[in-house]
Amino acid sequence: MTTAPTARENAVGTAHTRVEGRDKVTGAARYAGEIPFADLAHGWLVLSTVARGRVRSIDTADVLAMPGVIAVLHHGNAPRVETGYVGLLGVPDPTAAVFQHDRVPHAGWPVALVVAETSEQAREAAEALVVHYEQEPHDVDFTGEHPDAYPVDSHGPAVIEKGDLEAELAASAVVVDAEYTTPEEHHNPMEPHAATARWDGGRLELVDSNQGTFWVASELAKIFSLDPASVRVRSEHVGGGFGSKGVRAHQVAAVMAATELHRPVRVVMTRRQMFSLAGYRSPTRQRLRLGADADGRLRALEHRSLSATSTVHEFIESAAGPARTMYGADAHHTANRLVRLDVPTPTWMRAPGEAPGSFALESAFDELAEKCGLDPIELRARNEPATGPVSGLPFSGRNLIACFREGAGRFGWADRDPRPGLRREGRWLLGTGTAAASFPAGAAPSTAAVTAEADGTFTVRINAADIGTGARTAMTLVAADALRTAPEQVRVHIGDSDLGFAFIAGGSMGTRSWAWAVTIAAEELRARLALGAGIPPEGITVRSDSTEAIGALTQKERHSFGAQFAEVAVDPATGEVRVRRMLGIFAAGRIVNPLTARNQFVGGMTWGISMALHEEAVRDRALGSHYGADLAGYHVAAHADVPAIEADWIDDPDPEDPVGIKGIGEIGIVGAAAAVANAVWHATGVRHRDLPIRPDRVLTAGVHA
Repeated sequence: MTTAPTARENAVGTAHTRVEGRDKVTGAARYAGEIPFADLAHGWLVLSTVARGRVRSIDTADVLAMPGVIAVLHHGNAPRVETGYVGLLGVPDPTAAVFQHDRVPHAGWPVALVVAETSEQAREAAEALVVHYEQEPHDVDFTGEHPDAYPVDSHGPAVIEKGDLEAELAASAVVVDAEYTTPEEHHNPMEPHAATARWDGGRLELVDSNQGTFWVASELAKIFSLDPASVRVRSEHVGGGFGSKGVRAHQVAAVMAATELHRPVRVVMTRRQMFSLAGYRSPTRQRLRLGADADGRLRALEHRSLSATSTVHEFIESAAGPARTMYGADAHHTANRLVRLDVPTPTWMRAPGEAPGSFALESAFDELAEKCGLDPIELRARNEPATGPVSGLPFSGRNLIACFREGAGRFGWADRDPRPGLRREGRWLLGTGTAAASFPAGAAPSTAAVTAEADGTFTVRINAADIGTGARTAMTLVAADALRTAPEQVRVHIGDSDLGFAFIAGGSMGTRSWAWAVTIAAEELRARLALGAGIPPEGITVRSDSTEAIGALTQKERHSFGAQFAEVAVDPATGEVRVRRMLGIFAAGRIVNPLTARNQFVGGMTWGISMALHEEAVRDRALGSHYGADLAGYHVAAHADVPAIEADWIDDPDPEDPVGIKGIGEIGIVGAAAAVANAVWHATGVRHRDLPIRPDRVLTAGVHA
């Protein structure tokens, strides 16, 4: 075996182009909907046009007579599956168990799958299929006063109350009491959801676009009552996920059709179908009450949030969660509530809870700073908690104020006049704003295998998912350092459930979780090789399981932190808001690959602009479905909306992580919308508490300089 010189031992922390980059830019990398199969049939989902009711009948005869049509699956003839299985959240999740009954819980619910020889034939037949419904009254109206709202939280207690809130508010010199709203928002990754199912020698194989093949394989095994070893899921390349690519209806429908027809079947969602089948971020209504003394120190903090879910499955957008980490107060009350409506089930969407929660919390803090006559950064510095405000646990590291100081210097914050509406440039009013960011830094058990090959190279096998974040490259760098070799000597295989258990790409935990397992295996392998034994033709393999190491961690508040800065220009005559520049400074652990890390931060900040100014899915109350369920009607930030965005970080390694990683995938969006909204207030003197800040809202509110 040969190793690279020690000068190459610090691959982590150096910019490295993606190891699969050439394949992606030349088209050699194939995605789930592109991989060819012999005798492939195509399925097209038919979605309900009513928001609540029952399927009375389906006219299949004419469709079955159309050219190329092979079958029509629906609740009357589809295979029976397990609907009460326990999913990833630890509770029954029936959202993907399609065609099991005649109930329609929301507009866009799958009622049939048309299978044909070609995708075009399947689509034409699906559009021709006539479904008769027994329609019932529906409720899609999300209001803050819904009588059926109830407290719930997936991350701990739904309601946490410490201290006498009303007494502390009454004793406060300054009080902020405001409600903030965020709309329904959608992921819309570049690559639509796609899955191809086939049976091979009694084993189910699924080629899919997902965020965790072991997760999808285990859930499919439960749904179809299969031995987990008889299910294999592969997901080599994924064109974005953002939380949406888990277990969905299209995968289950593809497996059903492949089972019935004894041939491979592919089902791909259309962009419009993704609006009802791929999950989304629930709308929120959040009330903040802050009470502070004359020096700006918090006496009372109340953050109550309401979000919506479906009647099928309970999913909570825990927007009140960030307040439990960010700021302490003598009285500290937080609550997350939920209401069930006749809408599709929401799901994780980049920084679930933190993204909408930070908009409300950080906007309210800006309002408090204004009332206290304090600089917004100084207000945050005065309210830095020594320990977790709710948990009382020590922080593993909290460099929030260091991020603000670094960002303020680079952004030119010291030159800012705090009074709103003073800066003008022609027809534009100019303003600047800032906000804090945080996101949990977790780790989950994973397994890995590292092989020393006879030719002196190394092969890493870990069931990671690269959803565009650069996971392959990160694992290459981590393994190279642990093996004391060059990245060019390492090959990484991911995205195959046969590789064993590994955590999903989600929660900003993927890289940290996978790197932990890879490091354990690589270091043990290096120790074995140091003994001088020869390498046989099949190589020497070491397998690892990080469960014990991660389980040994002491309880602490573990988070990444950041400071967001934005400058906007507002045209008071048209209501147009333009973001001119943004800066984000983050304390997010050791950065594995600066090249892809900066992409992640900038991508999140760009999404924050989109969240602040554009994104809003609107439902027709009469029909229960969306207006403009496509990327023409659902506006997102385009190139013209994205200014020069700068993202950087301070030194912040986690001493308890073997590589020093915390996680970066989601913190870039946290606080970004609040920074933009706070800048709009500084430009106009008007506070916008409802997202997005559309031109009509700017015009209606006017300018109060």
